[in-house]
Amino acid sequence: MTPPGHRESSTDDDEEEIVLPPFSEQIAAQLGGVRGLIESSIPVAVFVVATILWALRPALILSVTIGVGIAIYRLSRREPIRHALNGLFGIAIGALIAGWTGKARDFHLPSILWTLGYAIALLGSVVARWPAVGWLWSVTFAKGSQIWRTEPRLLHLFGRLTMLWAAVYVVKVSVLSALYLTNHADALGIARLVLGYPPYALLLAVTVYAVRKVRRDLPAEPTGA
Repeated sequence: MTPPGHRESSTDDDEEEIVLPPFSEQIAAQLGGVRGLIESSIPVAVFVVATILWALRPALILSVTIGVGIAIYRLSRREPIRHALNGLFGIAIGALIAGWTGKARDFHLPSILWTLGYAIALLGSVVARWPAVGWLWSVTFAKGSQIWRTEPRLLHLFGRLTMLWAAVYVVKVSVLSALYLTNHADALGIARLVLGYPPYALLLAVTVYAVRKVRRDLPAEPTGA
């Protein structure tokens, strides 16, 4: 007769495999789906176009108004507003700084600083041997499981993935900073859009794929844990 504990563990493993969302669904959930991507990018795109066609102040008013409108619309329909609020917060801070200095390029300054902060934090986590991507994966996809800390292959993988994320953020902040310092406001806005969600989506896809591949090759007991 199979020990009760063993049967329970097997059942838990089977349930975990059943409820694990498909690869595409995991990616879509983190990005907010196609709609989330579009909604979070609209205020920035509107600001970039409006500054080219009109002046700074109308562009600021229009982008903030649209960001608030998207959040209110989602709230009125009782839909998740996390992505809308994240975008609105960045838009509001950028608008305040640009409105105070009177320079369109300063609208993008918070995004540059946050990107720099992300790169530093990612590199610091690797030095501390606690790769940030591993922790984020644990919280997001593994229900807080710390198995990656005790499995050498997962720990090594997350270290490499964290370095990859940091490298992409370093490239992004370098490009944006160069355009900011040379006062190419229009090009800065376009570069922010191009270097925003597309690289993030690609990094997320690579991360989920790599982790799934390594976990499939692990022994049965660590994988079940």
